[in-house]
Amino acid sequence: MKKRNVIIFSFLALSLLLPSISLADRIKDLASIQGVRNNQLIGYGLVVGLDGSGDMTTQTPFTVQSVINMLGQLGVNLPPGTNLQLRNVAAVMVTATLPAFAKPGQHIDITVSSMGNAKSLRGGTLLLTPLKGADNQVYAMAQGNILVGGIGAAAGGSSVQVNHLSVGRITGGGIVEREIPTTVGQGDFINLELNSTDFTTVNRIVDAINGLYPAAASAVDGRMVQVKAPADNSQRIMFISRIESLDVQPAKTTAKVIVNSRTGSVVMNQAVTLESSAVAHGNLSIIINTEPVISQPGPLAQRGETVVTQRSQVEIRTDEGNLMLLPNGADLGEVVKALTAIGATTQDLLSILQALKAAGSLRADLEII
Repeated sequence: MKKRNVIIFSFLALSLLLPSISLADRIKDLASIQGVRNNQLIGYGLVVGLDGSGDMTTQTPFTVQSVINMLGQLGVNLPPGTNLQLRNVAAVMVTATLPAFAKPGQHIDITVSSMGNAKSLRGGTLLLTPLKGADNQVYAMAQGNILVGGIGAAAGGSSVQVNHLSVGRITGGGIVEREIPTTVGQGDFINLELNSTDFTTVNRIVDAINGLYPAAASAVDGRMVQVKAPADNSQRIMFISRIESLDVQPAKTTAKVIVNSRTGSVVMNQAVTLESSAVAHGNLSIIINTEPVISQPGPLAQRGETVVTQRSQVEIRTDEGNLMLLPNGADLGEVVKALTAIGATTQDLLSILQALKAAGSLRADLEII
């Protein structure tokens, strides 16, 4: 495992030492038009046609209640106190994203997620489900056969499962019923909102737009650019299309190191540097072995009984941590080479990076997720 980590870091260091080519990004990739946005939709529905893998109705009474209400709307009235034992029905939550400028009659993709204890939604059919927005208004209707990207089987107390079975997707399963009014800009201006705050990138976007349309753009703050646009709607769309296609070289982001404490992943960006420092890192391991010891009375003993006790052996091992000097690193490639020279694994790096940050040697923001 240690050798594998060294190989990975060496490959990353080699790739970073190669000459880099600066590529410009389109404004479309760096910013969005204010007011042009998606909207989230949600609904509650029923999935039927399951092969005995639905909700256990004794533990999910809301599934039975939903079935009774649905049958009542369809003209089927059940006697009061009827105890339904359903295994082919599952209560689900349906979610979808309504894109900007979506018109009634257009199809959208939906995601169906079990909210009860159904074992699988594979082979099920979602019944007609209204999808509502944050204002509790219905904007789409969903229905269709669910596609689940997994499979499972069980027999004799043993089971096997591949991927997730309680979430499925219906491509084009939602039909838009209501349009959300979307205005492109306010009055004579449109606003470009950057995906992340950066004053340098905002200034470069303003310069790029003014180079094509003099005195048309001005910076509002570190995330917004105000652009004067034509009043005619068709001309404004063409104007936005030309602006989105302009190339801009974004500014370098701040130095940051992201550490995932759950998986041990460590990700650094190109701006990370390292001051000269000395690091000594050793490993401490504790091994505990427990084995049963059986004590029996002698063959001629009149009294006594067999007693089982536990005997534990504790062993502590420590690996010597040699003191190593980490030279000043001017770029990420040198930082990776310096950390690789320690011989640390990815788990060791979590502690080393925190110590380097506390000592002031790591010139980057350390973020633990």
